[in-house]
Amino acid sequence: MLLAQRRIGDLLRAARLNRTASDDTMTSMNSHRPGVTNFVHVGLVVEDLDETVRFLALLGFDCGEPGVFSGEWIDRIIGLENVTVETVMARAPDGSDMFEVVRFHSPSAGAQELAPAANRPGLRHVAFKVDDVRGVVDRVREAGWETVGEIVDFETTFLLCYVRGPEGLIVELAERLDGAPGRTAPLNRPGFEGGGG
Repeated sequence: MLLAQRRIGDLLRAARLNRTASDDTMTSMNSHRPGVTNFVHVGLVVEDLDETVRFLALLGFDCGEPGVFSGEWIDRIIGLENVTVETVMARAPDGSDMFEVVRFHSPSAGAQELAPAANRPGLRHVAFKVDDVRGVVDRVREAGWETVGEIVDFETTFLLCYVRGPEGLIVELAERLDGAPGRTAPLNRPGFEGGGG
C-alpha cells in the first residue's frame, strides 16, 4: 500500500511538472496528422441493464431512456451476427456522454467470469471527480454496493476511493481537498481530465 501511494505521488508530481509541455506537444502533433480529436464514450456491456443504470444514476449520471438496436450495420461494426442490443447513454453532469451501457439480447455472451481484481491487466476502472467522496460512498453502501478498499487521504490533496458496482464495474471517486494547490484546476493525474485515471 505504501509503495502504491508513493508511485501515485510520483505520478502526480510528474504530471504537474510536465502538464504544460505535454499539452503543447500534443496540440502540435494533432494539428499535423489525423488522429483522436476528443473522447466520446466508454462502452459498458452488462447483463442487468436496469441495475447498472440505477448504480450510475446514484453516482450522479443522467441516464437516458433505453433504445433497442439491430440490423446489418451493427452486425458489421462489432463482427457478430443477428445482434440485438438495448442501450442507455449515461451522461456526466457536464453533459458529455460517458457511458454507452449495453445489454445484448442476442447473441448471448455465454459463461460469466468472476469480477476481475483491480490489478488485472486491461481496462479495469474509470475515475471521476466528485464533490463529496464520503457522501457518495454512503449512498453507494446504502444502495447495497461496497468499496473495493477504503477512503484514502492522499497527501492532503485528494480523497480517493474505489467503489464496485454491478457486474464488477470499478469506479474511482476523487475529491480535491481544500488545501490542494490549484483547487479549481482539473485533477492533474495522467489520464484524468474529468474521468479516467
